Amino acid sequence: MAAPALAPGHDRPRSLPLREVRTRLTQLVAMAELTDTVTLVTRDGDPRPIAAIVPATAARSAAQARADADRVAAVTAGWARRLDETHRQSARRHAAELRAVTDALAEVWAELDRRVTPGSDPTLARLRAAHADLLRD
Repeated sequence: MAAPALAPGHDRPRSLPLREVRTRLTQLVAMAELTDTVTLVTRDGDPRPIAAIVPATAARSAAQARADADRVAAVTAGWARRLDETHRQSARRHAAELRAVTDALAEVWAELDRRVTPGSDPTLARLRAAHADLLRD
């Protein structure tokens, strides 16, 4: 049995005669799509290529590639603006929520200080130390 013409591991394009390409077209197209394999088609008995089976991405024109790159850049810029705005909104919301929690915590500690002498309860002292970064002076 002969070795397959499309053995993996070759960097240069494969060259196949038109007769073989006709019988293996589906396989060659799948190889181009899945592995970016380029297959040169020759006339039977003539080593000069007459056509090629290439991945669709390689067949795009330079103008198409530039248009795609411009479109991707525009979409990316739009998403970047959206992400920046969402980040700013989130930071404002976070700051407002942190102020509300800090204010509520200060009120709770003020009430605790009115009810229990500061420093008299070790559990409250540990809790106050844990909240020190949130408590305003």
